[in-house]
Amino acid sequence: MTRRLGTLAAVGALTLAVTGAVPATAAAPSSGGTGHAPATAEIFATDNTATITDPDDPRLRTRLVRFDHEVRDIIRSHGARAGRSTLLDGVFWSSGLQQATYERSREFDVNHVGAAGLHHLADIIRKQYRQESVLTFRHLPRTSPETNAVDIEASGVTSRELHDALVADPEARDELGGGSVTARDGRLVLIAPLDDLPLARKFVAELGVDWNKAQVRYGAEEFVGG
Repeated sequence: MTRRLGTLAAVGALTLAVTGAVPATAAAPSSGGTGHAPATAEIFATDNTATITDPDDPRLRTRLVRFDHEVRDIIRSHGARAGRSTLLDGVFWSSGLQQATYERSREFDVNHVGAAGLHHLADIIRKQYRQESVLTFRHLPRTSPETNAVDIEASGVTSRELHDALVADPEARDELGGGSVTARDGRLVLIAPLDDLPLARKFVAELGVDWNKAQVRYGAEEFVGG
């Protein structure tokens, strides 16, 4: 995956004392609406190397089962703990093609990993699956000097709605690059730079989501590339 002007490919987090998801307008931490405790790290990754522009492309129906097992093995073999993974439908904007592109990926929860170890894992995945870059996201307190990004999640969004909103909003597609929706239950997953939080909030509203019901986690993102 090579976006946010490349691909949103992976998300990871470092500290063991992570903050939980919080309602977008609240100050107190909450467990969030995803049904599980936040992991130390999340990695969004794919084995796809093609540019897919057709939403009906059969490659978008893959469940990435073998890829799931392989990435979990990579995580475990390098001393981290692999949590659950979630199948995602990604929609990203290609500035070169001037159109939306699509991608199937998986979100991997990772625990017991530090910053250097997470970076190393991302680089291994990038090389093994011939990706241009992999994004890591370290969950950190909102007030941490390292915090530079947010992980926004919200229920009730389809990949078609994400596509239409992205195409209709030039600023969002150029600055945010795109996002993903969980294939099973339609949960938006959007990683955005902290400086773009007002834009991300506007974009979430365009998707018909009540910002007060969205969940926001703070942290530090890093694109791990060659």
